[in-house]
Amino acid sequence: MPRIKIYLVFLSLVACTPAFSQLARESALAPADSLYREDQFYLGLTYNFLVDKPSNLTNRGFSGGIHGGFLRDFPINKRRNLAIAIGMGLAYDQFGHNFFVGANEADESIFRILDEYVHYDSNRFNMAAIQLPIEFRWRTSTPTDYQFWRIYAGLRLGYVYWFQSYFKQADNKVVQTKIDEFNPFRLSTSLAFGYSTFNFYIAYDFIPWFDEGKTFNGEPIDFQSMKVGLIFYIL
Repeated sequence: MPRIKIYLVFLSLVACTPAFSQLARESALAPADSLYREDQFYLGLTYNFLVDKPSNLTNRGFSGGIHGGFLRDFPINKRRNLAIAIGMGLAYDQFGHNFFVGANEADESIFRILDEYVHYDSNRFNMAAIQLPIEFRWRTSTPTDYQFWRIYAGLRLGYVYWFQSYFKQADNKVVQTKIDEFNPFRLSTSLAFGYSTFNFYIAYDFIPWFDEGKTFNGEPIDFQSMKVGLIFYIL
């Protein structure tokens, strides 16, 4: 009786083998997705610089940022290696510098570039923004190849919904969250290029941080920011 059961199991497996082979063959011959998209989540890490700044204004301390979100891919050619992408994301940035922001008794803003004779523990500007990225995309991807070269260039529209200027020294702390001259609207150009998941990223902000503000010396404070780092795309 045990032998008969073994024979029956063996015959069953033999009978099923053609069916499994047929399924495997059909799976191998199944057409690739010819309408694929590169819809992606993204996450970026950057080091932040101040550019087009007044004389003697320098980066001091840590300056960095993180941003992430989702992009919807719209291919514009038959091969689908050219596309427009539109998305939404969030960004948080911190800038360490020697630029002091305060207020007088009349609640008017005070802007001052600190020299080497002013000692302090921390002086930074933090901001959080909503971003609307728009990208023109070129890549070497195919319906079956997810490791490819890419160059993505575009614009990022943004709105800063929270910001803080923070200054601290031994016996003094100044925190500003309301600066009339601060412009919350952001517009920057961005470029990402690389292979597969890891890509270099650079962004330049067109809009100055402050409108019509000047230092004690009468210099305009119409400086912008630039970010350099890595960006990761995740399908």
